[in-house]
Amino acid sequence: MPTIPPATKALMLICTAVYFLEQLVHFGGVFALWPLASGLFWPWQVVTYAFLHASVMHLFFNMLGLWMFGSELERVWGSRRYLAFLLAGVLAAAAAQLAVTALLGSNVPTVGASGGLYALLLAFGMLFPNQVIMPLFPPIPMKARTFVVFFGALELVLGIYGGSGVAHFAHLGGMVGGYLVIRYWRGQPPFGRRRR
Repeated sequence: MPTIPPATKALMLICTAVYFLEQLVHFGGVFALWPLASGLFWPWQVVTYAFLHASVMHLFFNMLGLWMFGSELERVWGSRRYLAFLLAGVLAAAAAQLAVTALLGSNVPTVGASGGLYALLLAFGMLFPNQVIMPLFPPIPMKARTFVVFFGALELVLGIYGGSGVAHFAHLGGMVGGYLVIRYWRGQPPFGRRRR
């Protein structure tokens, strides 16, 4: 089993520590992402919400995804670019969730690293489209690009017809944010020449 790169390992440890600390101190209400109209929104929440998780299973699956996809991307990009990309995904997911909650008139806060994780998933599919992976759900081997398309479509359908309390449009926002960052780095439309 390959070692976990430093930034990914640090993020996994921080998220785990924050989860268990929050069980004791209950500070999540200040750091969760509250809708703009709730009166509880603060600017720092567009980042801090990603370090909070609603349950042990929520934390486990997000950290599993961070390890599976983030580790490989950090090895390719290096820690600095990897963290910048992940931050962009978290911010894009927050923007999407704030827009959706404003449209729906929701006052429910959002927590979890899933938006950033979906940005990593999208990037993994773009960089390693033919790599075969075995997801936990469904447990069927598939190419990374197929996995990305499947989960992107699933999030869209669940977002439209859902009501499960999961921030599906935040996940999609993370994917869109990740897609735009990669196109920016590659100098592809709608951006200019190739970035270093």
